[in-house]
Amino acid sequence: MQISRTASRVTAAVAVAGATVLAVSVPAFAHVSVQPEGTAAKGGYATVDFKVPNERDDASTTKIEVNLPADHPLASVMPQPVPGWSVKVTKSKLDKPLTMHGEKIGEAVTKVTWTADGKGIEPGYFQKFPLSLGALPEDTDQLVFKAIQTYSNKEVVRWIEVPKEGQDEPENPAPTLALSAATDDHHGTAAAAGDDAKSGDKDDDAHQEAAADSDGGTDTTARLLGIVGIVIGVAGVAYGVLAGRRRTA
Repeated sequence: MQISRTASRVTAAVAVAGATVLAVSVPAFAHVSVQPEGTAAKGGYATVDFKVPNERDDASTTKIEVNLPADHPLASVMPQPVPGWSVKVTKSKLDKPLTMHGEKIGEAVTKVTWTADGKGIEPGYFQKFPLSLGALPEDTDQLVFKAIQTYSNKEVVRWIEVPKEGQDEPENPAPTLALSAATDDHHGTAAAAGDDAKSGDKDDDAHQEAAADSDGGTDTTARLLGIVGIVIGVAGVAYGVLAGRRRTA
Protein backbone atom coordinates (compact mmCIF):
# COMPACT_ATOMS: atom_id res chain seq x y z
CA MET A 1 0.00 0.00 0.00
CA GLN A 2 2.87 2.31 0.93
CA ILE A 3 4.64 1.47 -2.34
CA SER A 4 1.51 2.27 -4.34
CA ARG A 5 1.23 5.70 -2.70
CA THR A 6 4.90 6.42 -3.34
CA ALA A 7 4.54 5.43 -7.00
CA SER A 8 1.53 7.73 -7.37
CA ARG A 9 3.45 10.67 -5.90
CA VAL A 10 6.40 10.04 -8.25
CA THR A 11 4.07 9.85 -11.24
CA ALA A 12 2.39 13.11 -10.26
CA ALA A 13 5.74 14.82 -9.79
CA VAL A 14 6.95 13.65 -13.18
CA ALA A 15 3.75 14.91 -14.82
CA VAL A 16 4.13 18.35 -13.22
CA ALA A 17 7.79 18.54 -14.20
CA GLY A 18 6.94 17.52 -17.75
CA ALA A 19 4.28 20.20 -18.01
CA THR A 20 6.71 22.79 -16.67
CA VAL A 21 9.35 21.83 -19.23
CA LEU A 22 6.81 22.10 -22.04
CA ALA A 23 5.67 25.50 -20.82
CA VAL A 24 9.23 26.79 -20.64
CA SER A 25 10.19 25.36 -24.02
CA VAL A 26 7.38 27.14 -25.88
CA PRO A 27 9.11 29.90 -27.89
CA ALA A 28 8.17 33.51 -27.23
CA PHE A 29 5.94 35.07 -29.87
CA ALA A 30 8.27 37.00 -32.18
CA HIS A 31 7.26 40.44 -33.36
CA VAL A 32 8.68 43.54 -35.04
CA SER A 33 10.94 45.34 -32.57
CA VAL A 34 13.39 48.26 -32.45
CA GLN A 35 16.75 48.45 -30.67
CA PRO A 36 19.47 51.12 -30.72
CA GLU A 37 23.01 50.43 -31.85
CA GLY A 38 24.62 51.54 -28.63
CA THR A 39 22.52 54.07 -26.73
CA ALA A 40 19.59 56.30 -27.59
CA ALA A 41 19.99 59.30 -25.29
CA LYS A 42 17.50 62.12 -24.98
CA GLY A 43 18.52 65.13 -27.06
CA GLY A 44 21.07 63.14 -29.04
CA TYR A 45 21.26 61.12 -32.24
CA ALA A 46 21.11 57.36 -32.58
CA THR A 47 21.10 54.58 -35.14
CA VAL A 48 18.31 52.10 -34.48
CA ASP A 49 17.55 48.73 -36.04
CA PHE A 50 14.02 47.57 -36.78
CA LYS A 51 14.16 43.78 -36.50
CA VAL A 52 11.53 42.08 -38.65
CA PRO A 53 11.11 38.29 -38.26
CA ASN A 54 9.14 36.19 -40.72
CA GLU A 55 6.42 34.35 -38.78
CA ARG A 56 4.85 32.36 -41.58
CA ASP A 57 5.87 28.97 -42.94
CA ASP A 58 4.26 29.43 -46.36
CA ALA A 59 4.92 33.11 -47.17
CA SER A 60 7.71 35.69 -47.19
CA THR A 61 7.69 39.24 -45.82
CA THR A 62 7.79 41.55 -48.84
CA LYS A 63 7.11 44.96 -47.26
CA ILE A 64 7.57 46.68 -43.94
CA GLU A 65 6.17 50.13 -43.16
CA VAL A 66 7.33 52.06 -40.10
CA ASN A 67 5.37 55.10 -38.96
CA LEU A 68 7.28 57.66 -36.91
CA PRO A 69 5.63 59.16 -33.82
CA ALA A 70 3.56 62.21 -34.72
CA ASP A 71 3.62 63.53 -31.14
CA HIS A 72 7.44 63.69 -31.19
CA PRO A 73 8.50 64.47 -34.79
CA LEU A 74 12.16 63.98 -35.64
CA ALA A 75 13.99 66.56 -37.74
CA SER A 76 16.56 64.10 -39.11
CA VAL A 77 15.66 60.61 -40.36
CA MET A 78 18.00 58.77 -42.72
CA PRO A 79 17.68 55.11 -43.78
CA GLN A 80 20.69 52.91 -44.44
CA PRO A 81 20.54 50.99 -47.74
CA VAL A 82 19.53 47.34 -47.30
CA PRO A 83 20.56 44.96 -50.12
CA GLY A 84 17.53 43.49 -51.89
CA TRP A 85 15.18 46.21 -50.67
CA SER A 86 14.09 49.60 -51.99
CA VAL A 87 13.20 52.32 -49.51
CA LYS A 88 10.77 55.22 -49.65
CA VAL A 89 10.85 58.12 -47.20
CA THR A 90 7.57 60.02 -46.76
CA LYS A 91 7.53 63.56 -45.37
CA SER A 92 4.58 65.57 -44.11
CA LYS A 93 4.04 69.16 -43.04
CA LEU A 94 4.15 69.80 -39.33
CA ASP A 95 1.43 71.63 -37.45
CA LYS A 96 4.15 73.09 -35.25
CA PRO A 97 7.54 73.71 -36.95
CA LEU A 98 10.66 72.31 -35.33
CA THR A 99 13.79 74.30 -34.57
CA MET A 100 17.09 72.61 -35.36
CA HIS A 101 20.49 74.33 -35.25
CA GLY A 102 18.71 77.68 -35.17
CA GLU A 103 16.60 76.93 -38.26
CA LYS A 104 12.88 76.25 -38.39
CA ILE A 105 11.79 73.03 -40.10
CA GLY A 106 8.24 72.90 -41.42
CA GLU A 107 8.15 69.23 -42.42
CA ALA A 108 9.51 65.95 -41.10
CA VAL A 109 9.65 62.27 -42.03
CA THR A 110 6.47 60.54 -40.93
CA LYS A 111 6.88 57.15 -42.60
CA VAL A 112 9.60 54.90 -44.00
CA THR A 113 8.64 51.97 -46.25
CA TRP A 114 10.91 49.12 -47.36
CA THR A 115 9.80 46.96 -50.29
CA ALA A 116 11.55 43.75 -51.32
CA ASP A 117 13.06 43.66 -54.80
CA GLY A 118 13.15 39.86 -54.72
CA LYS A 119 11.91 37.15 -52.37
CA GLY A 120 12.06 39.30 -49.24
CA ILE A 121 12.35 37.71 -45.80
CA GLU A 122 11.77 34.00 -46.28
CA PRO A 123 10.38 31.61 -43.64
CA GLY A 124 12.85 30.99 -40.82
CA TYR A 125 14.73 34.28 -41.30
CA PHE A 126 14.68 37.88 -40.10
CA GLN A 127 16.00 41.18 -41.44
CA LYS A 128 17.24 44.39 -39.81
CA PHE A 129 16.34 47.79 -41.21
CA PRO A 130 18.57 50.59 -39.82
CA LEU A 131 17.54 54.22 -39.40
CA SER A 132 19.55 57.20 -38.17
CA LEU A 133 17.33 59.37 -35.96
CA GLY A 134 17.69 62.74 -34.22
CA ALA A 135 17.52 64.85 -32.41
CA LEU A 136 15.70 62.57 -29.97
CA PRO A 137 13.12 64.31 -27.76
CA GLU A 138 13.97 65.24 -24.19
CA ASP A 139 10.42 65.27 -22.79
CA THR A 140 9.63 61.55 -23.04
CA ASP A 141 11.14 58.23 -21.96
CA GLN A 142 10.18 56.30 -25.08
CA LEU A 143 9.18 56.54 -28.73
CA VAL A 144 6.51 54.31 -30.23
CA PHE A 145 6.78 53.33 -33.90
CA LYS A 146 3.70 51.67 -35.39
CA ALA A 147 4.68 49.11 -38.04
CA ILE A 148 2.79 47.25 -40.76
CA GLN A 149 4.16 43.96 -42.11
CA THR A 150 2.99 42.61 -45.47
CA TYR A 151 3.48 39.02 -46.67
CA SER A 152 3.75 37.61 -50.18
CA ASN A 153 0.29 36.03 -49.80
CA LYS A 154 -1.17 39.55 -49.24
CA GLU A 155 -1.61 38.99 -45.51
CA VAL A 156 -1.07 42.15 -43.46
CA VAL A 157 -0.06 42.22 -39.79
CA ARG A 158 -0.38 45.53 -37.95
CA TRP A 159 2.05 46.02 -35.09
CA ILE A 160 0.27 49.08 -33.71
CA GLU A 161 -0.85 48.28 -30.15
CA VAL A 162 0.89 50.52 -27.62
CA PRO A 163 2.28 48.57 -24.63
CA LYS A 164 1.08 49.95 -21.27
CA GLU A 165 3.05 49.81 -18.06
CA GLY A 166 1.74 47.29 -15.57
CA GLN A 167 -0.23 45.35 -18.19
CA ASP A 168 0.53 42.25 -20.21
CA GLU A 169 2.11 42.74 -23.60
CA PRO A 170 -0.57 43.11 -26.29
CA GLU A 171 -0.90 40.57 -29.07
CA ASN A 172 0.51 42.92 -31.72
CA PRO A 173 2.74 45.38 -29.83
CA ALA A 174 4.18 48.39 -31.62
CA PRO A 175 7.99 48.65 -31.68
CA THR A 176 9.00 50.84 -28.72
CA LEU A 177 12.36 52.58 -28.32
CA ALA A 178 13.44 53.32 -24.74
CA LEU A 179 15.39 56.56 -24.33
CA SER A 180 18.20 56.91 -21.82
CA ALA A 181 19.06 60.04 -19.83
CA ALA A 182 20.63 62.95 -21.68
CA THR A 183 24.42 62.86 -21.76
CA ASP A 184 27.27 65.20 -22.66
CA ASP A 185 29.55 62.42 -23.88
CA HIS A 186 30.20 64.27 -27.13
CA HIS A 187 31.65 67.17 -25.15
CA GLY A 188 33.62 64.76 -23.03
CA THR A 189 34.93 63.06 -26.14
CA ALA A 190 36.09 66.36 -27.55
CA ALA A 191 37.80 67.23 -24.26
CA ALA A 192 39.42 63.82 -24.16
CA ALA A 193 40.65 64.32 -27.70
CA GLY A 194 42.08 67.69 -26.68
CA ASP A 195 43.78 66.10 -23.68
CA ASP A 196 45.21 63.39 -25.91
CA ALA A 197 46.49 66.05 -28.30
CA LYS A 198 48.11 67.96 -25.42
CA SER A 199 49.57 64.73 -24.12
CA GLY A 200 50.88 64.00 -27.59
CA ASP A 201 52.46 67.45 -27.74
CA LYS A 202 54.12 66.87 -24.38
CA ASP A 203 55.36 63.50 -25.57
CA ASP A 204 56.77 65.10 -28.72
CA ASP A 205 58.54 67.76 -26.64
CA ALA A 206 59.95 65.08 -24.38
CA HIS A 207 61.18 63.11 -27.40
CA GLN A 208 62.76 66.23 -28.86
CA GLU A 209 64.46 67.02 -25.55
CA ALA A 210 65.67 63.46 -25.29
CA ALA A 211 66.93 63.63 -28.86
CA ALA A 212 68.67 66.93 -28.10
CA ASP A 213 70.27 65.44 -24.99
CA SER A 214 71.32 62.43 -27.02
CA ASP A 215 72.85 64.63 -29.72
CA GLY A 216 74.59 66.76 -27.09
CA GLY A 217 75.98 63.67 -25.42
CA THR A 218 77.23 62.37 -28.75
CA ASP A 219 78.98 65.65 -29.54
CA THR A 220 80.63 65.72 -26.11
CA THR A 221 81.84 62.15 -26.47
CA ALA A 222 83.28 62.90 -29.90
CA ARG A 223 85.14 65.93 -28.58
CA LEU A 224 86.60 63.96 -25.67
CA LEU A 225 87.72 61.20 -27.99
CA GLY A 226 89.30 63.80 -30.25
CA ILE A 227 91.20 65.39 -27.38
CA VAL A 228 92.34 61.98 -26.12
CA GLY A 229 93.53 61.16 -29.62
CA ILE A 230 95.51 64.39 -29.85
CA VAL A 231 97.08 63.77 -26.43
CA ILE A 232 98.02 60.24 -27.41
CA GLY A 233 99.46 61.52 -30.69
CA VAL A 234 101.58 64.17 -28.96
CA ALA A 235 102.76 61.60 -26.42
CA GLY A 236 103.75 59.28 -29.22
CA VAL A 237 105.75 61.97 -31.00
CA ALA A 238 107.51 62.92 -27.77
CA TYR A 239 108.33 59.30 -27.06
CA GLY A 240 109.77 58.92 -30.55
CA VAL A 241 111.98 61.98 -30.15
CA LEU A 242 113.28 60.80 -26.80
CA ALA A 243 113.97 57.32 -28.13
CA GLY A 244 115.95 58.80 -31.06
CA ARG A 245 118.11 60.90 -28.75
CA ARG A 246 118.90 57.90 -26.57
CA ARG A 247 120.05 55.89 -29.62
CA THR A 248 122.20 58.78 -30.83
CA ALA A 249 123.76 59.12 -27.41
